[in-house]
Amino acid sequence: MKMVLVTPEIPYNTGAIGRTCVALNLELILIKPYGFSLDEKAVRRAGTDYWKHVNLSEYDSWESFLADRKPPRENMYFFEEHGAQSVYTPEYHRDAYLVFGCESAGLPAAILENMDDRVFNLPMRNPLVRSLNLANVATAVIYQAMRTQLGG
Repeated sequence: MKMVLVTPEIPYNTGAIGRTCVALNLELILIKPYGFSLDEKAVRRAGTDYWKHVNLSEYDSWESFLADRKPPRENMYFFEEHGAQSVYTPEYHRDAYLVFGCESAGLPAAILENMDDRVFNLPMRNPLVRSLNLANVATAVIYQAMRTQLGG
């Protein structure tokens, strides 16, 4: 499985997700533009000493990512707070791409076009909470996806 962050804005979130990727031997794919520099201390601080161990791939755009990786549609899982299905619904493919958008706007509409059946949400029970932290959601999603691979 691979974690994909499209135009991440907050270095602490990217660093924390990178740390999770190291812990689980996952590739982290970042799609530009970023809201920060990867050499910022904040990214390294959030990833602590692990940032140098992140299996990192970078792409200049979503289109260049698609052209290079050619991910099958059924391997793509997009996460948005208003996704029609819960993260608990799918059986995640072993070669899944878990795709998350930027903190302020989520994924661009162009990426989600014709992908309604591939968009998932992490349920929130209290309507007072509008959204969750990206790093927290990404971590919850990857552990759920891995759980389906391990048989529960």
